Amino acid sequence: MKAVIQAGGKGTRLRPYTLVLPKPLMPVGDLPVIEMLIKWLRRYGIREIYITTGYLGHLLRSLCGDGSQWDCKITYSEEVEPLGTIGALDLIREQLDETFLVLNGDLVTDLDLRAFYRYHHEHKDLLTVGVTNKKVKVDLGVIETKDQQITNFYEKPSFDYQVSMGIYCMEPDILKHVPKAVPFGFDDLMYSMLDHKLPVHVYQHKGSWMDIGRPEDFQKAQELFQEANIPMLGL
Repeated sequence: MKAVIQAGGKGTRLRPYTLVLPKPLMPVGDLPVIEMLIKWLRRYGIREIYITTGYLGHLLRSLCGDGSQWDCKITYSEEVEPLGTIGALDLIREQLDETFLVLNGDLVTDLDLRAFYRYHHEHKDLLTVGVTNKKVKVDLGVIETKDQQITNFYEKPSFDYQVSMGIYCMEPDILKHVPKAVPFGFDDLMYSMLDHKLPVHVYQHKGSWMDIGRPEDFQKAQELFQEANIPMLGL
């Protein structure tokens, strides 16, 4: 299976760090996240990797090179202007001729890729989205109303949501739904699939997952690494 690592974002949530480093080069302990991701992919036998670049892409090329240090082949694409999470696939659509994996370049997880791949092929549809449960705290008083009157009040409540992990298993035919040379995000793809009544399956992950593009998750990853308690993408 081929894998695409999305690494073209500007990482605005992690400024000022990302003024000098792209998000995938942000370190968790001793390793940049993208190196952890590549080693994770290699552990599951994935040798053909594409990295979509844009912002500070030359730094990613300098670190990762052609991939030979990890016994894999890395090919790069470069966005002249931001194309979004899914729009970036347009630049390499000719190479995506078999089942492929797409993942954000700023995540840490212990997802079992073999189980994810098997599940995707069991239902034989175009797309499977890796999801996990996330508790979101609202640091405000939440008010419910009816007819302009308060019916309930919650002080700084927490809500549980099922969220996308930024990991997707796709079939080549999904690229028919991706326009050429225009920005197109994962949200746009979801709306298109729903509008066309095309099934999209989810794979529930109950293990570890952090989006280090979020400052709180980045800090948590550092703390867990120092405690030698981070699953390190199953490595």
